[in-house]
Amino acid sequence: MFPQLGRAAVAALASVGEVSAFGGRALRDAFRRPFELAEFARQIYEIGWRSVPLVATSGFAVGVVLSMHTRASLERFGAASLIPAGLGIALVRETGPLITGLLLSGRVGAGIGAEVGAMNVTQQIDALEATAVDSFKYLAVTRVFACMIALPLLTTLMDFAGIMGGYAAEAAVSGMPLRLYLRSAFSYVGFADFVPSTLKTTVFGFIIGTVSSYLGFTTSSGTEGVGRASTRAVVLSSILIILSNVVLVRLIFFLYPSVEG
Repeated sequence: MFPQLGRAAVAALASVGEVSAFGGRALRDAFRRPFELAEFARQIYEIGWRSVPLVATSGFAVGVVLSMHTRASLERFGAASLIPAGLGIALVRETGPLITGLLLSGRVGAGIGAEVGAMNVTQQIDALEATAVDSFKYLAVTRVFACMIALPLLTTLMDFAGIMGGYAAEAAVSGMPLRLYLRSAFSYVGFADFVPSTLKTTVFGFIIGTVSSYLGFTTSSGTEGVGRASTRAVVLSSILIILSNVVLVRLIFFLYPSVEG
C-alpha cells in the first residue's frame, strides 16, 4: 500500500513540475518573436467577448441572491441601510473574482482542453509544425495570455452586474433610488479593495490557460482522451483557483493591511 502511495505522490509531483515548466515556457516565449497577434486577438474574442453573456447573467443573479441573504441577516440587527455597502464589499473583494474564475474554468478550460486535445490526436499540431509554425506559441501562448487579460475585465463586469442585481432586488423590496444605492454601495469600497482583488484574477487566467493547454498538448488515446482532457482541465483549474485564492488573499492582506480591516 505504502509503495503505491509513494508512486502516486511522485507522479503527482512530476505532473506539477511539468505544468509549471509548461507555464514558465509560455511566459518566456510570449516576449519572443514571432508574435501571433491575429490568433491572440481571436482568442481574446473567444475567451473574453463570448463569455460576456455568461458572466453578466451570472453576476446579476449572484447580486440578487446576495442582496436577499444580506437583507435577511442585517434586518435582524436593524442595519438594513448597510445592505448596499455589504453587497459591494462582498462582490468586489472576493465573490466577483472567485466566481468569475470558476465560471471561466468551466467554459474556457473545457473548450481549450478539448480543442487543443483534438488537434493533437488528429495530428493537426504536427501539420502546423510542418508548415514552420511554432505550435506552442500559436496554440498555448496565445490562449494563456488571452485568459490573463480577459479575466480582470470579466471580473469587473461581474462586479458591476452583481451590484445592479443587488439594486434590482433592493428596489423591489424598499424602492431605494439608484443614485442612493450606488452611493451607499461604493461608500466603503476603494481602490485598495478593487485593484488587488481584480488583478489577482490574472493568476486565475494563467492557471486556466496553462492547465488546459498542457492537458491538450499531452492528450492521447483518441477521442476518449479528448474527453478526459476536457474534464480534467475543468477540475484541475477549479481546484488550483480555489487553492491559489487562499494564498493570494493572504498576500493581499499582507501588502494592503487596510483591506483586512
